[in-house]
Amino acid sequence: MHIQLNLFEPPPLPYTEPQKAEIISSTTVIELFAGAGGLALGLEKAGLDAKALIEINKDAIATLRHNRPNWNVIHSDISQVSFQGMSADVVTGGFPCQAFSYAGKGLGLEDTRGTLFYEFARCIKEVKPKIFLAENVRGLISHQKGKTLKIILSVLESLGYKVQYQLLNAVNYDVPQKRERIIIVGTLPSIQFRFPEPSPVILTLKDALQDVPISEGMKYSPQKAAVLALVPPGGCWRDLPEDVQKSYMKKSYYLTGGRTGMARRISWNEPSLTLTTSPLQKQTERCHPDETRPFTVREYARIQTFPDDWEFMGSISSKYEQIGNAVPVNFAYHLGRAILSALSVIETKFFALQR
Repeated sequence: MHIQLNLFEPPPLPYTEPQKAEIISSTTVIELFAGAGGLALGLEKAGLDAKALIEINKDAIATLRHNRPNWNVIHSDISQVSFQGMSADVVTGGFPCQAFSYAGKGLGLEDTRGTLFYEFARCIKEVKPKIFLAENVRGLISHQKGKTLKIILSVLESLGYKVQYQLLNAVNYDVPQKRERIIIVGTLPSIQFRFPEPSPVILTLKDALQDVPISEGMKYSPQKAAVLALVPPGGCWRDLPEDVQKSYMKKSYYLTGGRTGMARRISWNEPSLTLTTSPLQKQTERCHPDETRPFTVREYARIQTFPDDWEFMGSISSKYEQIGNAVPVNFAYHLGRAILSALSVIETKFFALQR
């Protein structure tokens, strides 16, 4: 199935102009913590087949079932799902970053019990996929001074996989948004995986929001709107009069660091900063370039490269949360192509040029 996005013009994207691919064999995926479907949708577009998607949030479940009634969507606490007897070529998921107990000192799989990473690793152990891919926030690299990531890599390697990771920015993969994420990939010893090469063009907000459908959106309070009205496109709190800076930022005014997310208005000629789960958070404003308001739901979705016909279920705050938590679809597409290339199940002119 090909999904026509037609989101950005110019430049033409691989996503908007799908390349014909000869699938030698169906490549199946089990996804944990599936959310609103950004990762699954991008992988589907790349040519992978969703075998099962597991999610606990009821609104995200409703979103998945509404848009893809043919997908096997499982509404469950991941700890209650048994993967014994299940098979898939690929396991994916973005498990939340949690602290581990070091009491066991063995730092093996059992030492991570009670965390969502444990459930991800358990799935890998039971399914034994050819490749697994985990997505997480940049903070995982420095979490507990690097100890958490060290344990994660050690546990995954103990399951018989060659494990590598890179910090990638979605803005380099046809996403009009600066969004850094750590991508951890594990492969069976005979498989060679290469992270996707960056795209040659950086997309801007103007590319993303051309002809965006009108939709619902949250509004700033009168006080916040009065402050942001003083900020030019591409500006932030530094463009405010000093007395307004102090009254608006309060204690943050005296902190060190960039704080460029505060009172931030995005310019048409730049990518968005990372979208969060709420457009009203004071530390991470992303104001519309021309209008003094947050991005609408459909604008949020466009920046995350969801197609316009992908509908989100639930309250307006839930919709923002689902979109803000998602893996950008175009980013997932590039990761999916890299997975298929590693598995040697897809032959296209695109990959022939890469050889």
